[in-house]
This record gives sequence, C-alpha cells and structure tokens, in this order.
Amino acid sequence: MRLTSKGRYAVRAILDLTFNSNGRPVRLQEISERQSISLHYLEQLFRRLRKGGVVKSVRGPGGGYVLSRSMDEISIKDVLLSVGENINPARDLVGSGDIKSDTVEFLLTKGYFENLGVIMQDYLTTASVGDLIRKARGTKEMPKEAEGARATPAAGRPDVSKERELS
Repeated sequence: MRLTSKGRYAVRAILDLTFNSNGRPVRLQEISERQSISLHYLEQLFRRLRKGGVVKSVRGPGGGYVLSRSMDEISIKDVLLSVGENINPARDLVGSGDIKSDTVEFLLTKGYFENLGVIMQDYLTTASVGDLIRKARGTKEMPKEAEGARATPAAGRPDVSKERELS
C-alpha cells in the first residue's frame, strides 16, 4: 500500500474539520489556510468525502462542512476509500503476463501480501477519527482550538495510541 498525498490530505482535512468544528460547519477556506492545502484540491476531496458519506455540506450563511456521523463512527478506512485510495497491497500482485504465477515463491508471496492486506484493512477499519482526536489530545503538540472538538467514548474500539501512526 502506498498512501498518496490524496489520502494523507483527506485524513488531515477531516481531523482539522473535527478539531475546529465546535458544533458548527467549517469552511474549506479555513481548512485550506490552516493546513496549507489548495482550496481547489480540498473542494475535489470534499466532493468525494460527501459522496462517500463521511461529511455533509451545510448551505447558507455560516455554512461549510460537518461530519456526517459521530467521529467514532467514521473510520480512517472510510476516509481513504471515499477519496479512492488503494488500501490493498495485493491488488496489483499478479502483474504483467511475463511473470510466472504458478511457482511456489509466487504463491507464497501472494498469500503473504493478501494476509497483510487483511491486517491493514482491519486496522484502518478499527481506527476512527475519534481515536486520532483523543490521541492528539494526549500530546503536548495539541492545537489549542482542538480542545473544543466533541468526543464520545469509543466503545469496543482498540487503543490505537500504542500503535504506529498512519503516515
């Protein structure tokens, strides 16, 4: 799996939205300025995030974007899939036709990367936006405006604070 800038920016933008919403819609212009991400690029990402059910738009004065569900109900996998990221390291394993695909080595490699894909998908499914927000609150680098982001207990979710961060 290679996480592209599209996936990284989408996760950053969703975390920024969550940190700074304080129960109100957040304008993409604000996220763009705080995260140094092009407004045009954010518009494209949020169009996909809206279609993917991660965010919803609020029109009118004071409008912007809000999470479509609680931050504990939105997994990092939801965010990545919404913007079209490939989170399966075995997806392109077969490769070109000149690769001999009936060797023991090929089959072992294929099985290994398929298992890795299952583990990665499980991790991305169980790590929620809320988990990352709570993890950030436990660090000294937490932005002051993030103190107002709402949080709900993550019932049944593993503690991702001891696991490696997504890059």
